[in-house]
Amino acid sequence: MPSDTIQRFLFKQDNIRGEWVRLSHSLDEALQAHQYDPRVEQLLIEAITASVLMSSTLKFEGKLILQAQGSGPVTLLAVEATDQRSFRAVARYADPLPKTGDLQAFLGNAQLAITLAPRKGQRYQGIVPMEHARLSDCLAAYFENSEQLHTYLFLAVRGRQALGLILQKLPQADDDSDERWQHLLHLTQTLGVDEALAHENETLLHRLFHEEEVTVYPPEPVNFACSCSRERSQTALEALGQDEALRLLEELSEIEIKCEFCARAYVFDRAAVLQMFDLPPPQ
Repeated sequence: MPSDTIQRFLFKQDNIRGEWVRLSHSLDEALQAHQYDPRVEQLLIEAITASVLMSSTLKFEGKLILQAQGSGPVTLLAVEATDQRSFRAVARYADPLPKTGDLQAFLGNAQLAITLAPRKGQRYQGIVPMEHARLSDCLAAYFENSEQLHTYLFLAVRGRQALGLILQKLPQADDDSDERWQHLLHLTQTLGVDEALAHENETLLHRLFHEEEVTVYPPEPVNFACSCSRERSQTALEALGQDEALRLLEELSEIEIKCEFCARAYVFDRAAVLQMFDLPPPQ
């Protein structure tokens, strides 16, 4: 079954769009450097899948950042998804974790934010109320209330295999299309996790919408890609300041900065740090 793709479909006459995303190998790449508890990993995969789906609506070069910070045992879920169909993600948590529970059980009193970060221009941030037990329902409600777009979001995760589906009524849809929206929404809501993960997009589209006129677009690849670099790590080290960097060198033979997304380490020895701050080498 094709994996790591995103594919758009459209009900043209109704101005209702849909999008599938399937993730598998890219999840392995994104998570292999971490040893997350399976319960945290599932939450993070749901956030990744949702973020990739939402980033498909970006009309600029840049990224969409989904970030949940909470007071519960899971203190952070963060995903960056770009207009190039790439993503990276990280989670932070502390034991003990609840054995079962909804989103609030893991995150506690949390703030969920969506940030649009274009390469050129100003950032925009929207706050998503945590009023539902599932991430998909929180995000769908955000689109309904903040963007005034009828939205249904479905997330299916099993291990490191995920499928996400978004159905959305476009702004240009007329007011008379509510009945059609409700009809297509009802059909979409019949999809379950087992069915979603067992069949490819073409089969699911036929099962759900075989009596509808659907335009299906070619799938596009999705991949894990981290934007960390030695240059960015050096900038972070410079931001600490000369005194703090030299203090660290007194305690350590070298300074290591590790990317929290991909766990890649960038090492700066004494000579590199001295050169960074235009200091003479030791005699």
